[in-house]
Amino acid sequence: MSYKIKSRIWIEAENHVLLGEGRVQLLKAIETEGSLSKAAKTLGLSYKKAWGLIDSVNKSAKKPVTINSTGGKGGGGAELTDYGKKLISVFDEINQNCWNFLDEQLIKLEEL
Repeated sequence: MSYKIKSRIWIEAENHVLLGEGRVQLLKAIETEGSLSKAAKTLGLSYKKAWGLIDSVNKSAKKPVTINSTGGKGGGGAELTDYGKKLISVFDEINQNCWNFLDEQLIKLEEL
């Protein structure tokens, strides 16, 4: 029989979610698309939902994670700050380390 451990992690700041897989996907999409509305569309989120998630991240983080420019003739945009890019990198590393640890622990169960 084959076993698998399921888990999801998120990072909280004062009981508010700072980062989780969904928020990180949204931040990565903003980096790729250069726009919150385009990022939301690629992930199948409403603009309102995406804006709420990014607003929550920015309010929970030590520093701003995104820089937004308002629309106009050329349209608005959004980009990640250097801090935002570092947050993504650290979250991805923590997440991968958790999966590696869980895979190692799963061996104990399989050895029974």
